[in-house]
Amino acid sequence: MFDVKALPQLQTKTRVITFVSLLAIATALPAVMHSQWITGPIINTILFLSVVWLGPAEAILIGIIPSSVAMGSGLLPVALAPMVPFIMISNAVLTITFGYFKNRTFAGAVFIASAFKFFFLYSIVTLLMNTLLPGPLVAQLSIMMSWPQMYTALMGGAIAFVILKSVKKM
Repeated sequence: MFDVKALPQLQTKTRVITFVSLLAIATALPAVMHSQWITGPIINTILFLSVVWLGPAEAILIGIIPSSVAMGSGLLPVALAPMVPFIMISNAVLTITFGYFKNRTFAGAVFIASAFKFFFLYSIVTLLMNTLLPGPLVAQLSIMMSWPQMYTALMGGAIAFVILKSVKKM
């Protein structure tokens, strides 16, 4: 089985370059790619890699900053504004959960973290957004924030696994 603990710790200069690079990709990607099915797995890959290479705190920042930039720059529709803080929190849930379980079993950590992220977002849309947003928008959000979240997080974990395995072989 794949052992995350066996990966070497990054040095300070490499950590800074890695942080800036992952943050740049996570921030720029939504500006050029508008498909949840493409950006979702890539962003989740970045979050999983960030936890392994940098740590949960840095991964949380990488999960927060792009959403802020997307909202502030007008990339996200204004109607989605109420969801932005919850998307940020769900990214934190993913990274913290994965960080907690990653040394036990990588695949299990990815699955548990993905399930927590999915459950959190789906619960928010189901319980909170129904009262704040008009019906048609809630219906669209319910679709976006349900099983696609689980799928994109699991795909991100699988992609991160492949990247980590290939880096370990170098």
